[in-house]
Amino acid sequence: MIIGPALVLSLALPQSASAAGVWTATGNLKVARYYHTATRLVDGRVLVAGGFGPTYELQSAELYNPATGEWTLTGSLGAVRKRHTATLLNSGKVLVAGGNNDLNFLNSARLYDPASETWSAGGTFTTARIDHTATLLNNGKVLIAGGFDGNYLTSAQLYDPATNTWSPTGPLNTRRAVHSATLLADGQVLVVGGTNDEDYNLRSAEIYNPTYGSWANAGLVVTGRYNHTATLLPNHQVLVAGGYNVFTDELNSAELYDPSSGSSTTGSLSDRRTEFTATLLNDGQVLAAGGKGYFPTNDIAGCELYDPAAGTWSATGSLNTSRYRHTATLLLDGTVLVAGGIQGTGQYLDSAELYAALPPSPYNPGLMLLLWD
Repeated sequence: MIIGPALVLSLALPQSASAAGVWTATGNLKVARYYHTATRLVDGRVLVAGGFGPTYELQSAELYNPATGEWTLTGSLGAVRKRHTATLLNSGKVLVAGGNNDLNFLNSARLYDPASETWSAGGTFTTARIDHTATLLNNGKVLIAGGFDGNYLTSAQLYDPATNTWSPTGPLNTRRAVHSATLLADGQVLVVGGTNDEDYNLRSAEIYNPTYGSWANAGLVVTGRYNHTATLLPNHQVLVAGGYNVFTDELNSAELYDPSSGSSTTGSLSDRRTEFTATLLNDGQVLAAGGKGYFPTNDIAGCELYDPAAGTWSATGSLNTSRYRHTATLLLDGTVLVAGGIQGTGQYLDSAELYAALPPSPYNPGLMLLLWD
């Protein structure tokens, strides 16, 4: 009996959405920390500064080298601080501003020089604060806005790198802290949400005009929230996602702010989460990682991708270690570095992980059919 040649057909099976990316461990931080900052430097290294650790507030700083996957301690901040901001300046230096220590709110700023790996004074501003925002403007100045110093603030300040000095600019219309600030495509700054002692879940939005140094009301977002994320998309819309609302707890809702038309709803996250990170990937999607979940969940390992074209979220690879109050930084090669954070009710983390998107596959080696002549 002669058997003819076999014709082999491979039937492509749909890829699982959870296979869109994978997390792998990388070197551990030298010091476990949360409420720190992480800034990608011009040369691709990542500067982590300050935060809260096993010995209370920290003044240490570390550098991550993507080429080796290792962390090294770098110059000390000179004073402990957490809940501060860090901004990469056009010069390549990093401005750390505000925050607090065990006793005081801080109005001081520090400058990190990657060339010498040292810190120097970055001037002082009028009102000390935590939980504010810091935004690099197109003119090279840095805008800090709102925050908390025992009272919720409307004040805003500008840092001028040319003179290493601070000056006041127009105040916000609404007192707010733990809000978001996003530099828009036209160079203006959009502030969304936050909280104060009169309205715990702010729905108001404001836009700062650097030309006039003033704020204008920008309407209301759909859902009042704080401790959320805000990400500028390639289509110039701003994706506002997650956060906290005192009446409904952690949120899974998301909305889009269009500078020309205001806010509208978009697809919801699968998980309720606050104190998570949102990172714009090179392909235009947004990666939501970790966070604090809805009771009784204290920390989340699950991650999701937002597709602006479809307006939907889908699951992607989960973190190896659940965490919130961590940082996430897009590296030059397109991977995302997550570092530190807190787990449960008090386990400080020194671990770090890298997220890499998996390349699309034309087919899966799934069902094989043999057809015989």
